[in-house]
Amino acid sequence: MIHEDTLLLDGDCGLCNRVAIILHPRLDNDKNLRFLTNESEEGKKIIDELSTKKQKADTVYLIRNGESFIRSAAAIRCLLYLKWYYKMWYPFVWIIPLPLRDIVYNIISKNRHKIFSKPEVCTIPSLNK
Repeated sequence: MIHEDTLLLDGDCGLCNRVAIILHPRLDNDKNLRFLTNESEEGKKIIDELSTKKQKADTVYLIRNGESFIRSAAAIRCLLYLKWYYKMWYPFVWIIPLPLRDIVYNIISKNRHKIFSKPEVCTIPSLNK
C-alpha cells in the first residue's frame, strides 16, 4: 500500500513535464506531493498495485491518502495540493460531470504529443529534491 501522495506522469510527454514544472513551485507548503514517471521502477511498482482496469488506463495517476485516481479525477485533485488561490477553483471544476471531464481529458491526452514536443530531459523525478 502506498502511503505517500504521489503524482505519476508520462516521462516522455511534453505536457506532463510542463505540468510538473508548473505545479511544483505552486505547491502549498503544508502539502507533500511526490512526482514520479509512469516509466520509473517505482512508478511501475505503484501502477502494478492498482486494479487491472487502472493498470491498463495508461494515464496520469494520483495516489492520495492511499486511494488512486486516474484521468480528470487525478488532474483536478492536484488543485488540492496548491496554494489557496489555486485550490479555491477545485469545487468549480469538480462540479463538471465526470464523463464530460474525461471526454475533454481524452481529447487533450490523444493530441498531447502533437501539440507538445517530447522533452529532451525529463525533469519530473528531479522535482522531488
